[in-house]
Amino acid sequence: QEQLVESGGGLAQPGGSLRLSCTASGFTGGISVLTMSWYRQAPGLKRELVATHTKFGHAVNYPRSVQGRFTISRDNANNTVYLQMNNLKPEDTAVYFCSAITDASTYWGKGIQVTVSS
Repeated sequence: QEQLVESGGGLAQPGGSLRLSCTASGFTGGISVLTMSWYRQAPGLKRELVATHTKFGHAVNYPRSVQGRFTISRDNANNTVYLQMNNLKPEDTAVYFCSAITDASTYWGKGIQVTVSS
């Protein structure tokens, strides 16, 4: 059964860094054949696409607010995708979700809390 598990969240101070990990299991072919993305959802707001790493190797950050600060990467051998978050701001506080897109469906992790506060 396909599963995505996020880790690495928690509390960070403004200006600090966190690295989120998403480990996938149960996907035929592993994540090398999948487009992987990170989303986030802050309280009272819609889920927002943060970054995507396509199965072709292209990495894209979507909101201008994270460009230059967040970097998505993947380790296909370990079926893990990462989101390196630097220079964190209070507005980055949200639940962060990992997703995997196959030809047939989109899968989601349960999400992990990131809180940026002094």
